[in-house]
Amino acid sequence: MHPPPPAAASAMDFSQNSLFGYMEDLQELTIIERPVRRSLKTPEEIERLTVDEDLSDIERAVYLLSAGQDIQGTSVIANLPYLMRQNPAETLRRVLPKVREVLHVAGVEMQLTAAVSFLTILQEDSVSIHTYAHSFLQVILLHLEHRDAGVSNAWLETLLFVIEVLPKETLRHEILNPLVSKAQLSQTVQSRLVSCKILGKLTNKFDAHIIKREILPLVKSLCQDVEYEVRSCMCRQLENIAQGIGTELTKSVVLPELIELSRDESSSVRLAAFETLVNLLDIFDTDDRSQTILPLVKSFCEKSFKADESILISLSFHLGKLCHGLYGIFTPDQHLRFLEFYKKLCTLGLQQENGHSENQFPSQILEQEKKYISVRKNCAYNFPAMIVFVDPKNFHMELYSTFFCLCHDPEVPVRYTIAICFYEVSKLLNSGVYLIHKELITLLQDESLEVLDALIDHLPEILELMSAGGESSAQDSKFSSLPDLIPALTAAEQRAAASLKWRTHEKLLQKYACLPHVISSDQIYYRFLQRMFTIMMTNNVLPVQKAASRTLCIFLRYNRKQEQRYEVIQKLIEQLGQGKSYWNRLRFLDTCEFIIEIFSKSFFCKYFFLPAIELTHDPVANVRMKLCYLLPKVKSTLKIPADKHLLQQLEMCVRKLLCQEKDKDVLAIVKRTVLELDRMEMSMDAFQKKFYEKDLLDQEKEREELLLLEMEQLEKDKQQNDGRPMSDKTFEKKRRDTKTPTLPKSVSISVPGPSSGTTSTSKEIKKSKLIRSQSFNNQAFHAKYGNLDKCASKSSVGAYTPSVSGLTKTCMISLTDDSFRTRNASSAATSFSPNTPLPSTSRGTSNSVDPKSSGSKDVQPRKATLKSRKSNP
Repeated sequence: MHPPPPAAASAMDFSQNSLFGYMEDLQELTIIERPVRRSLKTPEEIERLTVDEDLSDIERAVYLLSAGQDIQGTSVIANLPYLMRQNPAETLRRVLPKVREVLHVAGVEMQLTAAVSFLTILQEDSVSIHTYAHSFLQVILLHLEHRDAGVSNAWLETLLFVIEVLPKETLRHEILNPLVSKAQLSQTVQSRLVSCKILGKLTNKFDAHIIKREILPLVKSLCQDVEYEVRSCMCRQLENIAQGIGTELTKSVVLPELIELSRDESSSVRLAAFETLVNLLDIFDTDDRSQTILPLVKSFCEKSFKADESILISLSFHLGKLCHGLYGIFTPDQHLRFLEFYKKLCTLGLQQENGHSENQFPSQILEQEKKYISVRKNCAYNFPAMIVFVDPKNFHMELYSTFFCLCHDPEVPVRYTIAICFYEVSKLLNSGVYLIHKELITLLQDESLEVLDALIDHLPEILELMSAGGESSAQDSKFSSLPDLIPALTAAEQRAAASLKWRTHEKLLQKYACLPHVISSDQIYYRFLQRMFTIMMTNNVLPVQKAASRTLCIFLRYNRKQEQRYEVIQKLIEQLGQGKSYWNRLRFLDTCEFIIEIFSKSFFCKYFFLPAIELTHDPVANVRMKLCYLLPKVKSTLKIPADKHLLQQLEMCVRKLLCQEKDKDVLAIVKRTVLELDRMEMSMDAFQKKFYEKDLLDQEKEREELLLLEMEQLEKDKQQNDGRPMSDKTFEKKRRDTKTPTLPKSVSISVPGPSSGTTSTSKEIKKSKLIRSQSFNNQAFHAKYGNLDKCASKSSVGAYTPSVSGLTKTCMISLTDDSFRTRNASSAATSFSPNTPLPSTSRGTSNSVDPKSSGSKDVQPRKATLKSRKSNP
């Protein structure tokens, strides 16, 4: 082995020396730190911080306030509300005097803590108002003028709350009389600012003659103060004062002061005067608005572009309220000017004439751009009010171009605000909502998820207005643009899925539940339903998976084609219920819970009861545990005596879990579930008084499911008779144009199977049935989704059992361990053939059927399937 070259050796020596040097430095630091650590734990300090454990709460508080450190005193003051609740008399007698002494020399933290504690004692009503005023009021007043502005504001907030509850006499002697001297020019600016806020609060507490004689002179004096901060503060209190003194005094006293302040040399005072005038518009009559306020507003708007941009921000924020308050007194020319002023604000900072000066620094340019963004954001906020201002009928001519600019604004806060307002705009436009369809697509495709999140809060209502609004001559042009909606919705979902904002993704999937009311079931089936499956099986966020599962169930609920419904059910059972991943089987149980909530009892028992209770044999404890939690809901779907055989199967599975379960957590849940199942009352085939509302709800669900089958069969008959299929557009139009009549309970509905021939009823009866079945979605699925919300709070109870020929085949139900038959796991990914029947259970059928009638050659016992799962964990 060759020795290293000299250079390398020297480098190595250097690095070693450096290492030893670092170690010596560390040792020196350790030596330096040791005395510091020892000095923090001297016996003297330990003795000083030690408190006798035998002291009571009151004695300990007194001791700490007298001899403790600041942090201990602050702790006692923070604990003052507790002491007042426990022993108010001793706290007031012994602790509060010590608190007064400590606050004279207390720091900022202790002062802030005391202000909060005093307010808490008042809010908790620990003592009477008289006692509180006698004990605490003078302490609050004493510290109002603390040298620290934060402390002064904290005590002022506490005082303003106290003023609300104090009696008039106390207010007059303790607060109003001293206020006369505190508001004089000889006092400090802070004292006069505090006086302004107290005057604004006191006005509502006294009679008119006291206000006129004692308060209004102080108000006038402070409005003419030499300091602009005092004038601005007093101006903002004039709104409260005007509400307390009435209309007449407001016109004679407050309005002249506001007019004078609106011409003040300080921009902050003029801004305060303008905002106060806007807030008081409702008090003034038409003459005052037209002769006094309108000229002031015009002058303010004309000078706003030449003044500071902060005035523009306030003006843009109050413009909607201003136009609403002055509506009706504008001349046509004034109306047009205000509208043009609003349009100019909407594009402020985006046009060439609004460019920056060459003499501005980058920081100034950035600050100015932020102000311009705030102005445009406020304009977006006021857009619904401006629609009212111009009349919705004139939207296309007057405001559409402005709306287009706001929806395409380069800044996210502007687009976010207009997305929030989109629903209000849609409601105002009513039949003209089709005019903003392209802007809806634009916001759905926005690159910012914040904009999408703001838009989807009211997405169901917006889409319903889009699909149902405007039954006018322009209907064809509106619905021709609806296909643009589907790519935008799918792109929005994919963009949300690719981001880390899973809550936005979850919310979007929940809102997709409205789609059956907007687009056809075929469009949902081919563009959205498979995507829900993919999310359920591949997404890693549980709330997102559950949202996709529930939306898929709603899609299935309103699907109009029997073949597609069967395929979805088969996929749910094979890919989720019999999936290799235990996570998929857990999602299957979630789906079963949604099925129970959304569908009728008979639907769940027919298709999902047996696949669900098969999971009692699942090799994964978490799956069995989740099923145990679901079993009470599963049992609630049964009706006696029709479902007696299913009840026996359920009892057998629970009995096996009790006897064979080895996991202690699952066993504990099984035992609790057994007790709950025993306490449950079974629903009967006939209506029961205690379950009457639930039975009616379930009967309505079942009736709607039968109407779906009727609708499909009658459509087939119509196609055979007319020789041409009914387009989805025509069907949707008829569904909207028709109102669903209330079906009488006594009407019996027979549903022809897919293999049965056409009925012998007359064409008129067929036509009435078709109209009724085509329109039931419009009744059952309104904007608030009331039926589905009711389902969430009420368990499903079956009313009667449908007998549908050709739709179901019974499967063999045995009481042995190996009785559950299912498809092989290898066929889970295959597509379901419409000719292959689902494993189902029909009410009122016999218990034993030839196993060959299942039509499946690849059935295996459940035990074999479980073994294959164990080999593939």
